[in-house]
Amino acid sequence: MSATQNLIEELGSRTGIEAGLGEEATMIADMVHRFSADVLRPIGKKLDRMSPEEVIASDSPLWDVHRRFAELGMSSAALAEMDPAEAAILTSLVFEELAWGDPGLAVSLGASMVPLRMAYAFNNKFLIENIPPEAIGCWAICEPDHGSDMADYDGQASLPGAQYSRPNCIATISGDTVTINGQKAAWVSNGTIAEYAALFCACDRGNGLEKVALVVPLDLEGVSRGKPLDKLGQRALPQGEIFFDNVTLSTDWLLAPPEMYNTVARVQLTDANAGMGMMFAGLARAAFELALDYAHERKQGGGYLVQHPGVRARLLDMFRQVEASRALARRAGLFNTTEKPKALVGAISAKITSTQAAFDVANDALQMFGGNGLTKEYPVEKLLRDARAALIEDGSNDVLAIKGGSMLVQEE
Repeated sequence: MSATQNLIEELGSRTGIEAGLGEEATMIADMVHRFSADVLRPIGKKLDRMSPEEVIASDSPLWDVHRRFAELGMSSAALAEMDPAEAAILTSLVFEELAWGDPGLAVSLGASMVPLRMAYAFNNKFLIENIPPEAIGCWAICEPDHGSDMADYDGQASLPGAQYSRPNCIATISGDTVTINGQKAAWVSNGTIAEYAALFCACDRGNGLEKVALVVPLDLEGVSRGKPLDKLGQRALPQGEIFFDNVTLSTDWLLAPPEMYNTVARVQLTDANAGMGMMFAGLARAAFELALDYAHERKQGGGYLVQHPGVRARLLDMFRQVEASRALARRAGLFNTTEKPKALVGAISAKITSTQAAFDVANDALQMFGGNGLTKEYPVEKLLRDARAALIEDGSNDVLAIKGGSMLVQEE
């Protein structure tokens, strides 16, 4: 039995020092854990060593990941039918386990659910009926000239007196027709493979630029994709530009009227940041477990690593960060699923805490592996690369901290 298995047996749960999950939640967590161990980890390792073009090719194992995850039944529709508190706990359990398996694939699966998840969030019956449950989705918000500015939907993170420059993507609304022109950046998760996009962009109704959120079927005439992004980490996650050239669809595809954009953006950013908190607690846990097991296997200085006091202290610090990340992520997820209004500042805090912990724990794990940790023979170097990407995605942690801090001190 490995050191990790001994720890799990002592704690009584793979999710650490958390009691009262219940039999059904534990069963689902175990099911997703097996899926992550048997499917995500081996496929994620394979995709990490492939070119971006190979990752999205028709014979890529990426498609098997999406197909087999759909068979687990953890869809947006299934979550929408659950008791909110139950759905929040299960979402946290599931996405922690998915990212424990492979963070890039976890983000891909999470992004895939966004269009339909948003449709249920705003009870948009047209979208619910017209987006297939198994369809691969994406959240198209970031733009080439703006980056994390797009996450700052109300300008709280902008310089005092400054204005953001002209957007790269504009939806013109005339009567019951929407015409979209422009592009979204290469960082759109699933941008190269998605069938539906939750598009957040500027809009023009003839009274100056506003903002709007809508769902766009990506098989419409005028939609094209950029080349898949070649990047340092989360290489199993396909990302790339989406271009819109006079793409036309009806206003039925709006998530909500433009007047509600700030509400829609706040809900989605809250969900996305809370989800990142859940997932990257999983990456931190994976790195901690690798270090814990390796410390019992590797001899150095006349004894096993785990016999050295400094190593034991480092392991405790890693464990502490995993538990703190998980606790905040689940607390934020539960609050934002069951209470109104949602606490964006809590979700931002969870995202920053978990992603920073994931990077720090993965870095400590690599240090414990020594030179071996730098080689591709061991999985810890991949975790460090994957964790580094998380400090930027779904809003750079620096920008999110400015936004969250601004929310804490606003007068109202």
